[in-house]
Amino acid sequence: MTATFTLPPGAEAPSPPEWRGLARDEVRLMTVRPDGVTHARFRDLPGLLRPGDLVVVNTSATLPARVDVRRADGVVVPLHVSTQLDDGSWVVELRRPDNRGPDLGVEPGTGLALPGGVHLVLLDGHPDPQRPGRLWRARPDPAVPTTAYLPAHGRPVGYGYLDGDFPLAARQNVYAAEPGSAEMASAGRPFSKTVLVRLIARGVVVAPLVLHTGVSSPEPAEPPYPERFAVPEVTARLVTGTRAARRRVVAVGTTVTRALESATGEDGVTRPATGWTDLVLGPDRPARAVTGLVTGLHAPEASHLQLLEAVAGPVLVARAYEAAVAERYLWHEFGDSMLFLP
Repeated sequence: MTATFTLPPGAEAPSPPEWRGLARDEVRLMTVRPDGVTHARFRDLPGLLRPGDLVVVNTSATLPARVDVRRADGVVVPLHVSTQLDDGSWVVELRRPDNRGPDLGVEPGTGLALPGGVHLVLLDGHPDPQRPGRLWRARPDPAVPTTAYLPAHGRPVGYGYLDGDFPLAARQNVYAAEPGSAEMASAGRPFSKTVLVRLIARGVVVAPLVLHTGVSSPEPAEPPYPERFAVPEVTARLVTGTRAARRRVVAVGTTVTRALESATGEDGVTRPATGWTDLVLGPDRPARAVTGLVTGLHAPEASHLQLLEAVAGPVLVARAYEAAVAERYLWHEFGDSMLFLP
């Protein structure tokens, strides 16, 4: 059973912590264990882990994936570019003119005029071509990769709970290296260089992988869609070795969890892997590799909550969100953090 709660008024972080007078690593951190809940700041993370623990981070960097496009009727609307598929087509979400949700009234063949002389045609639904909905597969003309087009013509994706537009630098994790995500893998945002150094000094190993996130504005209970990922050989070996040594594998975010679990077989061995993952974690597929999790706070009915439960169990997740509401934690990409530990 997925945790149920009501998001209280004022619980959505309206801006990055730096705009609120805090350092990146000064957001609140709730630690959730079977024996109770404690509260600290994110910069205290190294002291909450043990030598020999493994922390796995997602080094995908955020693209400015929002583009203002012109419909055939002349109305300018936001378009969120989620990812690029192997055939060069894009996966996009056409938004309503006020940006308050997707435009669900468009049809296949709809054409859009993009900045820079690019014309985009919506082809069919994604990931199910027979069921058009929020996401569309689209063909750009001329063909251009998103990693080249978006830095020249896009701006960061943002939603109505934010106080305004914030620069792309505010939406990058300090270890971001490979552009490809439509939105920040936000569980890692509170990490600072100081926190990383203190983790290493404590004997905690930090290892990378890549999962390029798509747009994170699904409808309630909408499952995750396929995302491109790569788990390198060194990280796979470290995960398997850490589990064999009975140490903890702590994933930074649902993106890292999804990638690691996609690379882990029924035998519990994590192997190098690249490609697309459509894995959905939940009661029928619990975590095999990940034993601890750093995460932001997700909205009610978000499919991410099932993933949290696959790692930490429904009792701990429900306890965490009950405490988050009571203690007035802040939600979303610029909000506070949780650390689930066995």
